[in-house]
Amino acid sequence: MSPTAFRASYWILWTLLTLWLAAQIWPWIAPAPEAVPRAITPRGDLAADERATIELFEAARDSVVYISTRQNVRDYWTRNVFSVPAGTGSGFVWDQHGHVVTNWHVIEGASEALVRLSNGRDYRAALVGASPEHDIAVLRIGVGFEPPPPVPVGTSADLRVGQKVFAIGNPFGLDWTLTTGIVSALDRTLPNASGGIIDHLIQTDAAINPGNSGGPLLDSAGRLIGINTAIFSPSGASAGIGFAVPVDTVNRVVPQLIRHGRYLRPALGIRVHAGLNEKLSRRTGIAGVFVLGVEERSAAARAGLRGATLEADGSLRPGDVILAVADRKVGSLEELFAALDQHAIGERVPLRLWRQGTELELEVELEAAAD
Repeated sequence: MSPTAFRASYWILWTLLTLWLAAQIWPWIAPAPEAVPRAITPRGDLAADERATIELFEAARDSVVYISTRQNVRDYWTRNVFSVPAGTGSGFVWDQHGHVVTNWHVIEGASEALVRLSNGRDYRAALVGASPEHDIAVLRIGVGFEPPPPVPVGTSADLRVGQKVFAIGNPFGLDWTLTTGIVSALDRTLPNASGGIIDHLIQTDAAINPGNSGGPLLDSAGRLIGINTAIFSPSGASAGIGFAVPVDTVNRVVPQLIRHGRYLRPALGIRVHAGLNEKLSRRTGIAGVFVLGVEERSAAARAGLRGATLEADGSLRPGDVILAVADRKVGSLEELFAALDQHAIGERVPLRLWRQGTELELEVELEAAAD
């Protein structure tokens, strides 16, 4: 390469390097432009479904409450009793008399409960009544002359899979949270606290997390259609499968809790036994509830039901076997109790029975279960 060509190449490389270095340094030494807020782009009107959701939440918010509970514990060494936080949950205003409905498991084991309204005021609550079988409890607060509005009550009888639902509650202590979804399924069944089952549960994919329990599940008209009560999740957080106690059950149970302090369960007045019922069912091949005995002067006695008898050799001779309650098949004690629970005390209900190889039907006027 000639000296002239070498010098030309050198200056070209030097020029390129200088330009590259200038490009790297310039952002650090250049004067900063004046920083001003960007112009806001107009968004236009909210969509119709957005407006509807906002209006629903704003109308229902004041009817939803935040519940915190405390529990008394005894110090092992000093034997002193202390009150410690136990948990949080949700609830909703039931009527103008200060009654608040929530889940039983929200206040179970608590020594006291505090209810916070949407205006931020806290009230000590008294337990009015509870039905662990339905996971429902009623509290009462004194709200003076300005009670919050009760949540409008709907029905769960005409719910359809796919319709929109809205859940309001306090998940993980984050108060007054709205989540939306659809009815994913109907007539689900879960075990309850007393070993029975809760029937006709609503399944939804609206996010329900710990703390949502006891809060309302609303339809698109803002009406109560259920109480958010449980989630199915390996992690304990919402996995898109939540359950709510249907409002038709709530509307049947809550008035009794307010009136009597407990739920009066419809009953027949018969004696049954879960373990023996399974053995007799396997031995005879009959799927039903075996009546072991009939209480004197009970609804079953008046209807003519027959209990089992002991033979001379000590063996048990089956009596009547209940196959169905009002056309609903029952194959276990849990199913029998759940079927009876759909009816009211004093209501006349048809029973389909198996009696010594023959099927027959009797009508029974339901009575209140004995304590």
